[in-house]
Amino acid sequence: MLAVLSSCKIGPDYIRPPTETAIQWMEAEDKRLKTTSSNDKLWWKTFNDPVLNQLINRAYLENLNLRVSGLRVIEARAQLGTAAGNLYPQNQQLTGSLNQIHLSRRAAQAAFSNIFDYAQSQLGFTASWEIDFWGKFRRAIESADASLQAAVADYDTALVSLTADVAQAYITIRTLEKRLAIARQNAETQKESLRIAQIRYNGGTTSERDVEQARTVLANTQASIPTLEISLRQQVNALSVLLGKPPHQISELLTRSGQIPPPPAQVAVGIPAELLRRRPDIRHAELQAAAQSASIGVTKADLYPAISLTGTFGLLSTDVGTFSLGDVFLWRSRTANFGPSFQWNIFNYGQITNQVRVQDARLQELLITYQNTVLTAQREVEDNLIAFLRSQERAQLLGKSTAAAQRSLNLATIQYREGITDFTTVLTAQQSLLSEQDNLASTLGNISTNLVGVYRALGGGWQIREGKELIPDEIKQQMAKRTDWGDLLKVTTQSAPETHRPSDIGLPKW
Repeated sequence: MLAVLSSCKIGPDYIRPPTETAIQWMEAEDKRLKTTSSNDKLWWKTFNDPVLNQLINRAYLENLNLRVSGLRVIEARAQLGTAAGNLYPQNQQLTGSLNQIHLSRRAAQAAFSNIFDYAQSQLGFTASWEIDFWGKFRRAIESADASLQAAVADYDTALVSLTADVAQAYITIRTLEKRLAIARQNAETQKESLRIAQIRYNGGTTSERDVEQARTVLANTQASIPTLEISLRQQVNALSVLLGKPPHQISELLTRSGQIPPPPAQVAVGIPAELLRRRPDIRHAELQAAAQSASIGVTKADLYPAISLTGTFGLLSTDVGTFSLGDVFLWRSRTANFGPSFQWNIFNYGQITNQVRVQDARLQELLITYQNTVLTAQREVEDNLIAFLRSQERAQLLGKSTAAAQRSLNLATIQYREGITDFTTVLTAQQSLLSEQDNLASTLGNISTNLVGVYRALGGGWQIREGKELIPDEIKQQMAKRTDWGDLLKVTTQSAPETHRPSDIGLPKW
């Protein structure tokens, strides 16, 4: 009967809730997209920018938030070990004492003995073991194991965000540099226009209005430069935090000349169903639900009697009569007791039942959160895909309008010099050219930024950690000096499996 009872587990087994995923992306027919399975684990390399590659590698090695996520995996692993320890005798104690005892002369035993003062020595071992009849501790291990795997998925989520944030910051920096170059170039052109207007005014062929208009346009363009420089410096500062370094330590990398990283001709996006495997935040949401499902069984076991085995073995001696304290080491001084016991909270006024209901409600919340996470992931992919594709079309149109604005300025300048048109036409053409060039540069940056958003939404980038340890050696050395960690600090992870269950999603390889 004990064997049968100890094989059962109270509480529900986790079942993945149904989710709605589309068969194809809404833009799947676009020739710029490939619906074959995406193998771009290191997607940033598709931009063919060595500086970007180096920045992401540095961020992976040095980012402080990522290290915190790695340490949470170590913490969860230790908690799993704590839960597993409950399968064995929960309390084991070696005890020892040496006491001088004085009894009250009015105590009950004083009526039968005239010994009121004596010494007593004792050595012993005590153990108690609550048998896991109802699977309470095994459910706790299931919960801790799922929480450990959720911590790995959370680490992967941080890694997906880190790689995307670095790429987007870098693209923004290159875009701002391009916009700054455009503003400075236009300022030089406008300085030349001002010089021409000044010469014509001095020669009496035009009015002072042309000079002041030229000066106004130039000052307005020059005023935009500090704003762009502020944004550029702030982006560099943000990138430095992602790399875990002060800003001046990454300036050398960014001083190298670079263009806005262009996107590849085709992007592999796979199908929506692949998100369940690729996106670590989806795995994290499901593993949280699996951990909570096991917690129901842990709480529900309190409705049943807790059966324990308790035993004590020791040696005891006193100095009464012919005895001596040294007799404690003799076999005849042994004392022992052993036997089963149970504890059953039969009158709990519905408290335990309501605690079970609380755990079940939390499970249902997490199941719905998981379903919502899947839907949100699909929306994020669709949002970034449409932005990526339509930004390219916008860039093509802006390219044409920029070329037209340049021709318009050239013609207006020639006509002004020849006295065919007024200076207002030239200034209008200059302003239009600056606006079109700036819009084109911003849109080119948006194309690449939106592509990074696609890769982020697809859940790519976490694969960079496959087969590598989660925390660097210097941190392990610091922790090992403070605490005996055994082998817990040696943590490497493998890929997420093709088909995932709560017992193997993102399973760490210890």
